Amino acid sequence: METYEVADLFDQAVQRLRRVVDSGDSDDGSELLRQAADSGSVAVGLAVGHLADADRVVRAAACDLLGFASDVHGDDLRAAAATALISLAGTEVDPEVHWSIARALGATCDPRALPTLVTLASSPDSDVRFQVAVAVPAVLDDPPAEAGEAVLLDLCTDADPTVREWATFGLGWVSTADGNAVRQALWDRTRDVDPEVRAEGARGLARRRDARALPLVRELLARDEVHSFTFQAAAYLADPSLLPLLDGFDPSADRVAQALLECDPVRRVQRDDAVWRILDVIHRRRPDLRVAIFGERCDLGLYLEVTDGPGVTDHWFADALLRRAGDDPDRAADLAIADVETRLASQPPHRGAG
Repeated sequence: METYEVADLFDQAVQRLRRVVDSGDSDDGSELLRQAADSGSVAVGLAVGHLADADRVVRAAACDLLGFASDVHGDDLRAAAATALISLAGTEVDPEVHWSIARALGATCDPRALPTLVTLASSPDSDVRFQVAVAVPAVLDDPPAEAGEAVLLDLCTDADPTVREWATFGLGWVSTADGNAVRQALWDRTRDVDPEVRAEGARGLARRRDARALPLVRELLARDEVHSFTFQAAAYLADPSLLPLLDGFDPSADRVAQALLECDPVRRVQRDDAVWRILDVIHRRRPDLRVAIFGERCDLGLYLEVTDGPGVTDHWFADALLRRAGDDPDRAADLAIADVETRLASQPPHRGAG
């Protein structure tokens, strides 16, 4: 795409965004900016050049373009976009631009953005705080930085229910943050006046296997309408007492099926035995490979890791590998070995090989 074409798309997007800001029109020019973002470094250069514009709508559109370019091109452009956005935030005072800065920083996934987002979280504009709640989980490391955890804890009590919902989602579901303060915040949200916030609170608390979530999940499963998050919460709790309540739901639905598996101790043992069988078969057939089974702290199920001597490592979610193999552990072992061999074949030769 030529530079003039990118500039023309940007100018059209600015006019559409201006109508949104001035009159509440629904078309903010995002589709045009997504097209412009395809040009990569050309789009970033154009956007950075407009960040100092006297017109707030132009500055907001430039931030949006940096966010879309980060989405499209990933790590190749994200650092440059984040640097420019963080610099602008240091002097920017307009809430419209703050909104676009927060959204774009989330798209960069750059941990350097966290202090800027923490500052924007104190905005009197609930729309800006909402974008902060959405963006913060995207820039957190695992485990999350203390400042990131703190800002999500604060936003969980926001006056705006949409901000509370997204902050609770970020804290409880996206983040692996844990501890007394996190669990208390999630527990408090299970008693929120907003049903979406309550569902997020219950799911986040159950993800940490907190026993306080069990009676709440029982109550939620007994209602006429059950949120899909409640089935995920049930799966994390893995309590057999939930089986009678789960039996009334469609077992072909993914989240119901997952909850039925995790809450059934017999089926869980069968699944875990099958995973150990995969490990044993790989070890016997390829003793040169290092094989490990592990579980993530806030995930369901088990993972299989196979490493070859030169450092080629493959990971599989064991349930998915077993499904691929028709629930045959021996076949799953063969598939894992084949995947590793394919990866090895694609690696460049080691220095000095020949």
